[in-house]
Amino acid sequence: MLNAWSNPVENEIIKFIRRKDYKLIKEVGQGGFGKTVLLHDETIDSLFVCKKYSPYHEELQEEFYKNFIQEIKLLHLVSHENIVRVFNYYLYPEKFTGYILMEYIKGDNIENFLHDHPESINEIFIQIVEGFRYLESVKILHRDIRPQNILVDDSEKAKIIDFGFGKKVVYKKDFNKSVSLNWWCDPPNDFNDNLYDHSTEVYFVGKLFEKAILENDIEVFGYKEILNQMIKMDKKDRFESFNEINRAILNKENISINFDEPEKETYRWFADGLIQLYAKIETDSQYVNDVNKIIENLEKTYKKNLLEESLQNSVELTRCFVSGEYHYKKNETIYVSCLKAFIEFLKNNPKEKQKVIINNIQNRLDSIERYANLPFSNDDIPF
Repeated sequence: MLNAWSNPVENEIIKFIRRKDYKLIKEVGQGGFGKTVLLHDETIDSLFVCKKYSPYHEELQEEFYKNFIQEIKLLHLVSHENIVRVFNYYLYPEKFTGYILMEYIKGDNIENFLHDHPESINEIFIQIVEGFRYLESVKILHRDIRPQNILVDDSEKAKIIDFGFGKKVVYKKDFNKSVSLNWWCDPPNDFNDNLYDHSTEVYFVGKLFEKAILENDIEVFGYKEILNQMIKMDKKDRFESFNEINRAILNKENISINFDEPEKETYRWFADGLIQLYAKIETDSQYVNDVNKIIENLEKTYKKNLLEESLQNSVELTRCFVSGEYHYKKNETIYVSCLKAFIEFLKNNPKEKQKVIINNIQNRLDSIERYANLPFSNDDIPF
């Protein structure tokens, strides 16, 4: 129940005066910065995990409190099926503590899961790449990639958890800060240069799967060439991003997928025109990967130009495929009939083929010149 809810005033503080109680089921974890418990909400008959910020060394309580708030901020930024969901939080700043209420993932960590279910490694690998590809798209570094922080539930859905060391990338190029954690494997050469970016995360995810394969003698893993490139010690030899890995997976899986000649002509007509619109793309800009979102935005652009022969504002089309900063050409012509044909082509294909189509467009976008903005720093995390 809310105070003054019947006649709210703009900017008024709305207080929730009804306290919510939960039943403690059991403790599920204890770390250096707090404990995690399993709670039951009897009202809706659901289980939740509650993480309490309470460092093992009390003298660190105030010092790292802002890290706990940062974790809450990061979790509220993400929404993906392979990342743990956060439902609510409670902060007690006067005591430098607080709680995060998250979804309960009934299952096991990835290391134990792959020991018991080695036959599932290919699907789990794809899911983890998808989860980290999403984090990359919203410019979040996890920075504590280890088996205990990736869970697999009873339906074999992988979930990335624990963003206590996470960081929102707020400036350009490499994250120029060494990460001082007790790593479970040899760190890459990036650490020698005090660098940690998404390519570094690629390395640790790769090492995690390499470890599982070696310890369990797994022979059914289908992405050995991709994994070998993920775990290169030198950054220049490694995949730069999870988006690159995803496209390598698609290229490997879709060799047998075919398109007829009219479909190819529709694709080329559209793709040839689209690529001409981009002059150069900023290095930190991201490709749009959500096919449904791409179709939705393409249809919006088409409706705005329904009575025209060619698009009146080509930047609307460029935004459908690239998120971030880029330079585009205003005087290039894209015919409305071309856009319409491509939308129908994309919509009428199954999801597997849709991914191939978007992947091919992104391969073309890779050929566009890149440029970098000057870096700036706004780092307030001690790792």
